[in-house]
Amino acid sequence: MSAAARRKTRQVSCGDVAIGGDAPVSIQSMCTCPASRTGDTLDEIGALYRAGCQIVRVAIRDEGDLEALPAILGESRLPVVADIHFHHTLAVGAAKKGAAGLRINPGNIGNEEKVRAVIEAAGEAGIPVRVGVNAGSLEKRLKELASIEPARALSESAAGYMEMISGWGFDEMIFSLKSSDPNVTVEANTLFAGTCDYPIHAGVTEAGPPLSGAARSVVALTKLLSMGIGDTIRISLSGDPVNEVIVAAALLSSLGLRDDFPRIISCPTCGRCHLDVDAIAGRLEREISGCGAGISVAVMGCEVNGPGEAREADIGIAGSKKGYILFRKGEIVRTIDGDPLETLLAEVRTLLDEA
Repeated sequence: MSAAARRKTRQVSCGDVAIGGDAPVSIQSMCTCPASRTGDTLDEIGALYRAGCQIVRVAIRDEGDLEALPAILGESRLPVVADIHFHHTLAVGAAKKGAAGLRINPGNIGNEEKVRAVIEAAGEAGIPVRVGVNAGSLEKRLKELASIEPARALSESAAGYMEMISGWGFDEMIFSLKSSDPNVTVEANTLFAGTCDYPIHAGVTEAGPPLSGAARSVVALTKLLSMGIGDTIRISLSGDPVNEVIVAAALLSSLGLRDDFPRIISCPTCGRCHLDVDAIAGRLEREISGCGAGISVAVMGCEVNGPGEAREADIGIAGSKKGYILFRKGEIVRTIDGDPLETLLAEVRTLLDEA
C-alpha cells in the first residue's frame, strides 16, 4: 500500500522542525523519565537523536521538573515539547522558559480561563501547541456520544477546541485524536481531517508492548498515511523509546514517505544459519537507524539467502560453512576475518562516506 497525496495543511514550526505544509512527516517520541532527572533525560534524548527522532516530549509534572527544563533545553539536540496535564501554570511556565512547544489536553488542563492562559503564553513565546484529545479524557458533554460513536466524539471534541482556540486569534496548533483502538483512531482522524487544515499528529495511544503495540500502531498509521493524513507521528510503545523511532522510520520508509532512513534486510532464522542473525541485525539497526541515508544493509544467515535473495542490498554479510562473507550489490567482496558485526559497521561507515 503506497501513500496518497498528502492532505494540504498550514505549516507550523517546532524549533527547527517544520510540521505540515510541504514538510516531510516527522518522527516524535517521549522520554520515559521526568525532567527533574536531567542527566537521564539528556541521555535518552541523545539516544533518540541518534536513532533518527526529530521532536521529543518531556513530562513536566511539578515545579521540580519545570526548574530542570532550561538545563535540558540548553543541551538537547532535539526540539523539546513540554508535556503537561492538569496544571496549567506549569504549561505557562514551560512556555516562558523556552520550550519549543507545548502539549496539553484541554479536557484535563482545567476550565476555559486556564486553557486561554496557556494559549496566551504560547502566543507570547511564539511556539505551537499540540491540542491532544484522547478517548480517556473527553468532556462530560461527549460521554454519551462516546459510548455509541467513539470516533465522532473524538472528532467533535477536537473541533470544539479548534473553534474555541482559533477564536482567540491563535492558529499555531497541531491536533492529535487518539484511542487505544486503531479503528477508532483512524475514523476519528479521518472525520476531523475533513473539517480543517491544521496539521495532525497521528498515533495510537497506549498501543501496548513492543511487538503487539507496533502492530496496532502500524495498522492505524498505514491507513491514515495512505490517505494522506498525518504530518508528524509517534509509535507509542511500552519500554525503550528508541524502539518507537525505529518502527516509525521503517513505516515511513516502507510507505515511500521518507528516503533518509536505512533499511535492514535480514532473513528469518532457520536451521541453516551460520551466524546470529537476530543479534547482529538488532544491534545494526540501533547503530545506523539515524544515519540520514536510505541505504539497504543485509544480514543473511546462510549461502541460500545471501547474497542471492539480498542481491539488491547496498552492502551485507552472510554466513556460510566456511565462515562469513561480505557482499555489495549481490557480488561477494571478501571473506570476513574477526567480528562480522564490527566489520559490517565499518563497511557501512565507508559506504556513507562515499555517498
